[in-house]
Amino acid sequence: MTDNPKIQELRELKRQSRLGGGEARVDVQHKKGRLTARERLDLLLDKGSFRELDPFVVHRTTDFGLDKNKFMSDSVVTGWGTIDGRLIYVFSQDFTVLGGSLGEVHAEKIVKLMDMAIKNGAPVIGLNDSGGARIQEGVVSLGGYSDIFLRNTLASGVVPQISAIMGPCAGGAVYSPALTDFIFMVRDSSYMFVTGPDVVKAVTNEIVSFEDLGGASIHSEESGVCHVAAESEADTLFLIRKLLGYLPQNNMEDSPIVDTGDDPLRRDEALDTIIPDDPSKPYDVKDIIQSVMDNGEFFEIHANYAMNIVVGFSRLGGHAVGIIANQPAVLAGVLDIEASEKAARFIRFCDSFNIPIITFEDVPGFLPGTVQEHGGIIRSGAKLLFAYCEATVPKLTVVTRKAYGGAYCVMSSKHIRGDLNLAWPSAEIAVMGPDGAVNIIFRKELAAADDPVAKKAELVEEYRTKFANPYVAAGRGYIDDVIEPRDTRPRLINALEMLQNKRDTNPPKKHGNIPL
Repeated sequence: MTDNPKIQELRELKRQSRLGGGEARVDVQHKKGRLTARERLDLLLDKGSFRELDPFVVHRTTDFGLDKNKFMSDSVVTGWGTIDGRLIYVFSQDFTVLGGSLGEVHAEKIVKLMDMAIKNGAPVIGLNDSGGARIQEGVVSLGGYSDIFLRNTLASGVVPQISAIMGPCAGGAVYSPALTDFIFMVRDSSYMFVTGPDVVKAVTNEIVSFEDLGGASIHSEESGVCHVAAESEADTLFLIRKLLGYLPQNNMEDSPIVDTGDDPLRRDEALDTIIPDDPSKPYDVKDIIQSVMDNGEFFEIHANYAMNIVVGFSRLGGHAVGIIANQPAVLAGVLDIEASEKAARFIRFCDSFNIPIITFEDVPGFLPGTVQEHGGIIRSGAKLLFAYCEATVPKLTVVTRKAYGGAYCVMSSKHIRGDLNLAWPSAEIAVMGPDGAVNIIFRKELAAADDPVAKKAELVEEYRTKFANPYVAAGRGYIDDVIEPRDTRPRLINALEMLQNKRDTNPPKKHGNIPL
């Protein structure tokens, strides 16, 4: 114990700062099943690595009795640390201090942190647990939110930004997470909404619970706002650590290469029979992903939203890759509004951060119907097309079965700068499926036939033989090679190595105008 009074004073001030809102409020937080801001940081970061910024900051407001209600560090803990030895900037809102509300100095602390992250090229993680704008500070708190929104936008595509919703997140507070790359939520514990249940009831007379309005299940399954929903706070923080392992520090770096111990030349004979003989029968594309990727590991994003397309991160020969795959087990893998936008956003993230894109294609087309047309499927499909066209990272495509119509063009075809386009022998590449094509091409012959059913079956088989295969496209160079399915892993790894020095650019411009 030192006798130096100044050092003793420093230690006491830091002790007070670490207390947050005090033991009583910490107990309330724990009774809700939630951790405190600092407990979350302890779980998220490498042990002993956290270095705090601004522990002595207090708010400057004197109105409404706030001059008698000050806490050091205010209602957010900010600083940096490491995850698996890599630098991370992080802020953790403290609900035990004034409900985690955002005031002037709270915003200033986050803004300072984000400016440092952009300058030094490291990811930003926000642990959100806030009652929203600090009403006592009025428009100053709204200005603080706006300052943060600007940093979120400027940092987009420069450093990865991850938001964890650990409690309530309402009003303007939802827009900062919405501007970040990935949102994690905790089931039965965290909520996001622009207006809460009370306001909804007052304005629309609709009675709805917190969970049904903006819970993790709603946002991970229906709205798509949430990318990953976890069962507990500890699970959420563990999954964030895992996700960061696939990501680079910034847009000027590549993701870390990891020796996974999986043989790059490994072949899987089971893939030769994974596609059903009946082209109308489904299969689970995740079985293909797990077979081909290192050790079968796949970090899925939006696992329960728009499940007719699968996206996520994996490793191939130790290299981090982004996976986009049509899912024949859900809606036959058709592209609709939600699936198109889900994949487009994921592609743009991968392209921003130099992560190669692997596409497994089995798509019968875009979903028809008035609901889709009136909902803007044209615009949504164009978003997916725009994202693939714009991307300059290595793009590898494997057509496993169907590649029909405009969906063939959209799903990283050779024509939109696909670097290597492979197909399995089971691939069917055509304007449309044999059944629909025969109905159009041979309408008169079918009408005049003595036995229309038998005639149609004959014509369908003839069309399938001539067109519903990969060899017409391969004959024109639209498919670079037709491979045995068992060879998919070694061929993709070889292609990644071949493309490691790929250079591609878009015409000089401020930015494109994606069809939002």
